[in-house]
Amino acid sequence: MSEFTVGDTDFLLDGRPVRLLSGALHYFRVHEEQWGHRLAMLRALGLNCVETYVPWNLHEPRPGGFRDVAALGRFLDAAREAGLWAIVRPGPYICAEWDNGGLPHWLAGHPRTSEARYLEQVGRWFARLLPEIVSRQIDRGGPVLMVQVENEYGSYGSDARYLERLADLLRAGGVTVPLCTSDGPEDHMLTGGSLPGVLATVNFGSHAREAFGALRRHRPAGPLMCMEFWCGWFDHWGEEHVVRDPADAVGGLREILECGASVNLYMAHGGTSFAGWAGANRGGEVQDGPFLPDVTSYDYDAPVDEYGRPTEKFWRMREVLAEYAGAPLPEPPAPPTALGVTTEARLTGWAPLEDVLEALGGPETVSAVPPTFEELDVDRGVVRYEVTVPGPRRPYPLTARGLRDRAVVYVDGEPAGVLTEDDDRLKEPVAGHARVELWVESLGRVGYGPRTGESKGITGGLLHERQYLHGVRARGLRLDALDGVGAVSAVPFREPPGDGSPGLYRGTVTVAGAGDACLELPGWTRGFVWINGFGLGRYWSAGPQRSLYVPGPVVREGTNEIWVLEFEQAGAAPPVLGPVPGMGTRENPPACP
Repeated sequence: MSEFTVGDTDFLLDGRPVRLLSGALHYFRVHEEQWGHRLAMLRALGLNCVETYVPWNLHEPRPGGFRDVAALGRFLDAAREAGLWAIVRPGPYICAEWDNGGLPHWLAGHPRTSEARYLEQVGRWFARLLPEIVSRQIDRGGPVLMVQVENEYGSYGSDARYLERLADLLRAGGVTVPLCTSDGPEDHMLTGGSLPGVLATVNFGSHAREAFGALRRHRPAGPLMCMEFWCGWFDHWGEEHVVRDPADAVGGLREILECGASVNLYMAHGGTSFAGWAGANRGGEVQDGPFLPDVTSYDYDAPVDEYGRPTEKFWRMREVLAEYAGAPLPEPPAPPTALGVTTEARLTGWAPLEDVLEALGGPETVSAVPPTFEELDVDRGVVRYEVTVPGPRRPYPLTARGLRDRAVVYVDGEPAGVLTEDDDRLKEPVAGHARVELWVESLGRVGYGPRTGESKGITGGLLHERQYLHGVRARGLRLDALDGVGAVSAVPFREPPGDGSPGLYRGTVTVAGAGDACLELPGWTRGFVWINGFGLGRYWSAGPQRSLYVPGPVVREGTNEIWVLEFEQAGAAPPVLGPVPGMGTRENPPACP
């Protein structure tokens, strides 16, 4: 069996120097039947390694309720079959623009610290997860040659004992390959996030020589590695699509390699945050400012785009990486099959949100103050809060204090407005006696910075003038209640109203020539879509994302079922399923739809 070690200046494979040319590809953002294609694209790019995070909240949505943890093992097997080594970053915190940075919403205690209650939960998770990694380490014939301790901890905390305990848990769980940390190339980040005796790496998008200089001040010896070379970036709803000039990205990559360093392209292929798992950020200098929800697409302006197509960045980076490959690079694999014909969905059923909540929601609670999403065990989804404004009383302003993130409000059953964190007061005052409903949606939990882990829902109470309104009835609908074929069978559907009312729309789309597709919803406002029970993610007219990616394996020949959960205003036109444009060539890279 091979042995991978960390030398004074190089990584060593069986005692021979080796440079890691790695690319990030998250198995949970790519349909499993497409792993082989995407991994082959990484090989064709000139990479010899793949890196992935592991999202704890995806695999343990409820305490002890583990879900398909073996998916990581299957992915690592696919990486080995593709001829790639692997770096695994199991967290427990991952960032990744993923909901809550991968931490479950139900955690007790103080996450990302050495507090016993939290570490006990991490230990239980690692006990279930680590066998998938340990059995596939390089010294056991597998592809895994390095495992990361936490993630960018120096951007968050300074609890050295916490990092030590995580390293102890990994070693006790059977990890024998080298451990590493990754942090920004700043003194306070490297001080807070690195661990004695564990390889330190740095993350950046430019100025490699300065970044490695900062690392050398802290670690005079050991291999140099950029664990995240940000060759693109992610998008927020309501902002412009972010791109990075290919020439600039390639220049940054070349500088890293000229320093003699190893590199992990973040991202080599971004994929999609299916099923509403996209996270959020906070703006401002220290990420404590305005709320910025992430779009469903995690294209990241990566060399291999969301649909698996090579971009101009791919071909330019391939030229540079070929110089370090030591052998001719394989050609890109044949492109996946694209949908044959554009077709409109036929929506034949509709249920108001109240009926969907009654059929698929959790139990109703009654409490003095509004419960949070976490108290209602809602990770992704919507909560209906209902309260009575007693009367008689004159009209006064109604405010949802501490609202996270967006509320559609009804007064006595009539639409009364939309509230947000930054605009949490109804424009029209409310008189009593009145019944007020607030349908509050989480737009993604913050995954980076000091506000990671903040609660969702109405966190500061409901105010009428200066008076708190008590006796709040609340009921939550988790998105995963709609996952899977037949999940909505208990919902009492009726004819669509034709007036754009919010609710769950049900219909079919007929396909001739199944394959990769894009779904557009012209005129629809905001919600989620499922095809054949597979959650595609959130759509929102705020942009910049205008369509949802539909992986070919989700689509079947003939009749396909489609569900659209709209929270504000449905479009007059039906959803449209169209083919993903063809794979690009060096001369004609593709344009995203």
